[in-house]
Amino acid sequence: MAGLSIWHVVIFAIVVILLFGTSKLKNLGKDVGGAVKDFKKSIKEDEAEQAKLKEPLTIDAQVKNAENSIKS
Repeated sequence: MAGLSIWHVVIFAIVVILLFGTSKLKNLGKDVGGAVKDFKKSIKEDEAEQAKLKEPLTIDAQVKNAENSIKS
């Protein structure tokens, strides 16, 4: 009752394989792997987008009639 032994894990794995079959487990593994890959890709894209937002922006403009705006 202290925890799971290696035999508990082996018996559980055998029961799962018998219930679902190896082909369904293989497809499940592919689906989970694809989801993890897409998640990592989206994280990298977000980091790249955040880096773009942190770049300093410059505004090229000329001030006209600065003396009039100061007096107002």
